[in-house]
Amino acid sequence: MTDLPGYLRPFVLGVLDGPEVRVDRLGEIDLYRPAGSARTGAILFVHGGPAPPDLQATPRDWPVYKGYATAAARRGAVAAVVDHSLISGLDKLSTAADEVEAAIGVLRSDPRVDPDRVVLWFFSGAGLLAGEWLDSRPDWLRGVALTYPLLATPPGVDDLVNAAEVIGKNTNLPVLLTRAGLERAELAGPVAEFVSAGGTALDIIDVPKGHHGFDMLDHTEESRAAVTKALDWAIAHLGEEPGTQDGLLVPPPKAKTTTTATATTTRRAPAATKPKPEPVKEELPLAEAPVVPAETAPAAPVAAAPASAQLPETTDLLSSITSSFGPVDTPAARVVGREHSAYAAHDLEAFLAMYSPTARISFADGSEMKGRRFLRELYRPLFDAGRCKTEVVQKLMLGEWVVEHQVAHDSGEPVARIALYRVSEGLITDVEFRS
Repeated sequence: MTDLPGYLRPFVLGVLDGPEVRVDRLGEIDLYRPAGSARTGAILFVHGGPAPPDLQATPRDWPVYKGYATAAARRGAVAAVVDHSLISGLDKLSTAADEVEAAIGVLRSDPRVDPDRVVLWFFSGAGLLAGEWLDSRPDWLRGVALTYPLLATPPGVDDLVNAAEVIGKNTNLPVLLTRAGLERAELAGPVAEFVSAGGTALDIIDVPKGHHGFDMLDHTEESRAAVTKALDWAIAHLGEEPGTQDGLLVPPPKAKTTTTATATTTRRAPAATKPKPEPVKEELPLAEAPVVPAETAPAAPVAAAPASAQLPETTDLLSSITSSFGPVDTPAARVVGREHSAYAAHDLEAFLAMYSPTARISFADGSEMKGRRFLRELYRPLFDAGRCKTEVVQKLMLGEWVVEHQVAHDSGEPVARIALYRVSEGLITDVEFRS
């Protein structure tokens, strides 16, 4: 075992393969499904990074993440492990954030998953991705777990939301920190700051004799107890009962309130007075609904000059090509319909989950943006103001395309335009607005 890279060493809870857990590989995501057919809560395990250049296997094939996911599935939850770009370097932080967000959308849309019961679990370098979720706290998020996390962005790396700045903001969001007593100094300092800021909003599991990556490096009773307790915490906050082979080590969560935080989750510049640690050199890798039909559809930002509410030439064009289009309902139309329903319900996270992380949006004024992260920044004020109202006058479908004649009322005045949506692999990849 000592000749193996740390990330390929066995999980501390031992071999957990079993016929009662089914594993499905969907793109960059592995889904671990428990026995039975009941809809259940879900846990997304998010690995850290970066990894050594001679990486032999991507994280979802590491014993540690396969072990965590199998253990969670044996306790009755759907578990998922996603490969994301942070494994290639901290300069991929923003890309990794979008990929993790896309994975959440896939997980929540799975028929075995209750989309209102999800726990996010971040390891090591992925701790840099946790702040945005601590800040935004969507209603479906039942808890955030962090295991030996990196919580301070090294110099030269784009800064996301700092977890220590937002940890106490949403007191109804359960947060668990598992910290290693023998943690590296450059990680231990920011963790201490996080603990100080968290106060009573934070649950802590200490592993006094544990190293960074103790769940694969330190095969001790202390490590096994810490991992078991963390898994029990996650299951408890999903509202699931632990399996009969494991006792519940933490009390069940308090009833979840319906208050939704509306704070922005855009990137923040590093504070000028706050020193940053030196970049971390890794010897081991930083381990890391049914949809209700709606009559409204999302509007593009209304910065472009308003057009007349009547577009006779365009309407005639749509009418003339109706006969060449396919049936009223297509897979692409159903995806667009889910996006429309989320828009009508003012559910920003559900709305964004229907878009590819690299979605391209072209507006009527000729401007263009790319990426779900920028869509969030653009649309959040509209959602917060409760101004998401658009009528669909006519809709046509052909293969992966959905074309709509819309009248947007987001600015208070009717704005007519044509919206063209392209859907690939269950996500919207391109949108064009024309007026």
